[in-house]
Amino acid sequence: MTSDPGNLWAASARERVDAPPLAADATVDLAVIGGGFTGCAAALRAAEQGASVVLLEAEGIGHGGSGRNVGLVNAGLWLPPDDIIAAMGQEAGGRLIAVLAEAPDRVFGLIERHGIDCEAVRGGTLHCAHAPAGLTDLENRHRQGNRHGAPIRLLDAGETRARTGTEAYCGALFDPRAGTVQPLAYCLGLGRAAQAAGAQLHAHSPAAALHREKDGWTVTANGHRVRAGAVLLATNAYHAGLDAPFRPRFVPVNFSQFATAPLPEAVRAGILEGGEGCWDTALVMNAFRLDVAGRLIVGAIGDAGGPAGRVHARFARRRLERLFPRLAGTPFEHVWTGRIAMTSDHVPRIARFGATGLACFGYSGRGIGPGTVFGAAAADALLTGEMDGLPVAPVDSHAERFVALRTAYYEAGAAVMHTI
Repeated sequence: MTSDPGNLWAASARERVDAPPLAADATVDLAVIGGGFTGCAAALRAAEQGASVVLLEAEGIGHGGSGRNVGLVNAGLWLPPDDIIAAMGQEAGGRLIAVLAEAPDRVFGLIERHGIDCEAVRGGTLHCAHAPAGLTDLENRHRQGNRHGAPIRLLDAGETRARTGTEAYCGALFDPRAGTVQPLAYCLGLGRAAQAAGAQLHAHSPAAALHREKDGWTVTANGHRVRAGAVLLATNAYHAGLDAPFRPRFVPVNFSQFATAPLPEAVRAGILEGGEGCWDTALVMNAFRLDVAGRLIVGAIGDAGGPAGRVHARFARRRLERLFPRLAGTPFEHVWTGRIAMTSDHVPRIARFGATGLACFGYSGRGIGPGTVFGAAAADALLTGEMDGLPVAPVDSHAERFVALRTAYYEAGAAVMHTI
């Protein structure tokens, strides 16, 4: 579990998994590096099929973005469908759209099957129009989504106000397939289920080196060796310090969240009574939702722990007041930040290195559904050798240009917008 004391999810997670540090050599069918959604979903899938699995996590299970995100279980990517097809082509793009349309079913199905205690609420999501231009964007997304079979519905200002409890938006796009979870608890529950199926989970076991052998791979961690027939690199935005034949390339972007104490029932009456999770169409995107205890959580691009932290905190307070004027002056009890792995086209990648090595990364802020689906599919592919079932065709390499400059651009842009 993440050790960040400000992280609401770490403070409120009811799931637990015992993952002792790696303390001996091991030989397995599959080694998984990274204990987030992707890694835990892969370990669960592989173990349920009878494969021997070792999962290595540098910190605690769910320490990275999986334990720090908003908790929206979306049915798709941030990109609208036509943009996905433009980036990938008709066949490949259509396949990814169809696969991710079913991602919430997969997530909530796993929660139910394994009894994961993660505050799961399938109340849908609302993509809220912050201005008339945003509503035009949503109208376009609505047309595209319906054309691809998505049961999404465009709401006018009145219905948006009734669902959200705020007058800040002029419309919204409602997706009934989606929902919310306590993300760290969901990740821990996946890990617990994987362990119950026979996988060996080891936290505080940073992989120091990954080397190809003639009959597989050797991973070194805590001074011990794990020999594996196949390996999945599932570090995503928290990849660091690993000597390996492949390194994921992405632009790290920070996203911070601010949570109030549980609001009295009379105060939170009328706010997201359907349990929806929300984000908006602003250039520097904002999100808001309630947890099951009634805490209001406001999120936005930017690093609350960085040099502009005070700017982001002041913005969050103003945003809270703008959304719900009666909450003006309500303090935040929890503040935390996570990293997003962005790709230039916002399409996730699966990279293949060697005959039995895969890396999944670049969810661009949509980690729960895609991470769950990609992790399970990668486990299948590595154990069977059949790559046709992967959500996206594997690539041999992936490059991102001007990574440091673009990361600074996102942070500086967020700081400027939050100052304005």
